Amino acid sequence: MMKKIMDFMTNKFAPKVNKIVKNPWVASIQDSIMTALPLVFVGSIVTVFSLLNNVFDNLPDFSRISDFSFGMFGLVVSFLISYYLMEKKGNDLKLITGATGLVLFMMLLYPTVTAGGDVTFILERFGATGMFLAIVTGLFVGCVMNFAAKRSFFDEDTPIPDFVVGWFNSLLPITFLLLVGWFITVQLNIDFFEIIIYIFSPLAAIVQSYPGFVLSVFIPAFLYTFGISGWVMMPAIYPVYMAGLAENIQATANGQEATNIATQETIYAFSSLGGIGTTLALAFMMLILSKSAQLKAIGKAVFIPSIFNINEPLMFGAPVAFNPYLMVPMWINEIIVPSIAYFVMSIGVVNIPTQSFLLWYIPYPIASYLATQDWRAIIIAIAIFVVTWIVFLPFFKAYDNSLLKKEAQEAEVGE
Repeated sequence: MMKKIMDFMTNKFAPKVNKIVKNPWVASIQDSIMTALPLVFVGSIVTVFSLLNNVFDNLPDFSRISDFSFGMFGLVVSFLISYYLMEKKGNDLKLITGATGLVLFMMLLYPTVTAGGDVTFILERFGATGMFLAIVTGLFVGCVMNFAAKRSFFDEDTPIPDFVVGWFNSLLPITFLLLVGWFITVQLNIDFFEIIIYIFSPLAAIVQSYPGFVLSVFIPAFLYTFGISGWVMMPAIYPVYMAGLAENIQATANGQEATNIATQETIYAFSSLGGIGTTLALAFMMLILSKSAQLKAIGKAVFIPSIFNINEPLMFGAPVAFNPYLMVPMWINEIIVPSIAYFVMSIGVVNIPTQSFLLWYIPYPIASYLATQDWRAIIIAIAIFVVTWIVFLPFFKAYDNSLLKKEAQEAEVGE
């Protein structure tokens, strides 16, 4: 049975997934989010620094930095998706396309414009809450501009300078795009932001449910055991995570309780001990329990990276990937761990995240406290380490014994 699964995943499923990942429409979303992540990291640093306010009085308030880093994520992504889509399509109009994506995104945020010319935006819409609108806008702008770029008004041998040709070729599609924004927001008086939120609300509801959250953790880890990066799920899951955190932040600011458990901060609080797959316990095992020479050597090599939640050496060096001995317990853990996280947060044992924290390389259980700002998360993180240890242990011993026998056989042959 396992052999059939391995053959299917390796020879049929993985090539199809990789083909999807390389698709310019999907890749432009992934690259945009990855490029803009440093803005979120800045917000995370501000979150960590704000904890010092509990110890030292009269420290400056750096929250405005977070407002214009994490709080502008959607705005930046609307530019980057349009830009990367044109780049991957091989078109030269990527800068003006990105700028057009940004302008149309701002129009569709439905600002209030007074008779005196004053414009008022809702600040929260620029950030993670506006991610879905940014994706839709960026892809739409990129589609229109890519279509227009293939139909120039001028021949290839025209004596007109290239920059002038570019101006004329981009003029009509930009006008069309902004007319679409004007028609929706001014003529029809439609808040397109709310429409997009409504359209994607079923996806958000699914991911925020217990089964949806468990699957959002399990699927990337499952794919990772077959050598497929968990980031392939980013276009579908990451916007929901970020929007969920943004709603939590807004709720606490209004004196309400946070309700969205499915956030990247929850992942970094509990599910990423050692990296994707919660593999820190396995790294410890290899370091202190290995009897085979191979796993002893690997344990020494992967232990330090795993402490900082970098588990590529473990995944592909042990290996875990394509190794039935270690794949199965990793799958089991990625059902148990998010279940524990969801349960303890849903009953109020640990705070639901309400601040940005994406410093994934912070060792545990420090990261658990910083992601939740709750000391009880440290206890849960230690409990999760114990649980994953128990799950990994029998599979690890079986794998270690198989390597030990193999090494003994090789030694006999060599004599």
